[in-house]
Amino acid sequence: MSVKNDPASPEQRLREELAACYRLIAHFRMSDLIFTHISVRLPGPEHHFLINPYGLMFDEITASNLVKIDLNGQAVEASPYPVNPAGFVIHSAIHGARDDAQCVLHTHTKAGCAVAALKCGLLPVNQISMEFYGRVAYHDYEGIALDLAEQQRLIRDLGDKSVLILRNHGLLTVGETVGQAFLRMYYLEKACEIQLAAQASGEVLLPPATVCAHTERQFNEPSRPLQEGELSDPDGMALAWSALLRLLDRVAPDYKG
Repeated sequence: MSVKNDPASPEQRLREELAACYRLIAHFRMSDLIFTHISVRLPGPEHHFLINPYGLMFDEITASNLVKIDLNGQAVEASPYPVNPAGFVIHSAIHGARDDAQCVLHTHTKAGCAVAALKCGLLPVNQISMEFYGRVAYHDYEGIALDLAEQQRLIRDLGDKSVLILRNHGLLTVGETVGQAFLRMYYLEKACEIQLAAQASGEVLLPPATVCAHTERQFNEPSRPLQEGELSDPDGMALAWSALLRLLDRVAPDYKG
């Protein structure tokens, strides 16, 4: 049995999780035909990572047809599929620079692209958006990401943040796991949708900065020392990811194939 098909191997587990992520992006209507990309780094010093086979819709992607490439964009295993050059430029840059960015997820949704075109960027207009308060980086638009020279500027702008808004382009999240990157994108997309709806309805009310910062810590530091009477929810995101995988087992179980 090859490593790719060994259900006990770390690579197969990551293949299944990444394929699940593609299917969930399609399920929640955050895909863009065959474009945009999600990647995950594989264990080992080689900096190999998995990315989508260019030309397939996201609901066609399975664990076995993901393409394994190196930081130079070259396939390290035989595959009948090419890799989107723009996907390689963005994802290889981040995987090469950030060891904690195990998964990188990029979208071109209507709401995400709209907020990426707003001078104000993402605002803390709702509890959902406060997860990202002070945690969003911005990268100015330079054209389609086909220029290798842009990689260093992209990495510079991302810094140590987990969310990057690509101005006039779209959204990007990173995570230490596939589930973390997906859930960040799911709620980042919701935050963008809510902001656009609020801005279209009238004058936007923003909470005080102290409240925004407190809420951000509640989201992102559930294991921090708590004040008397304060509760936390450290298991919520893990439970949500497990629920999403059960959803796929019901509606698209072939993603593991």
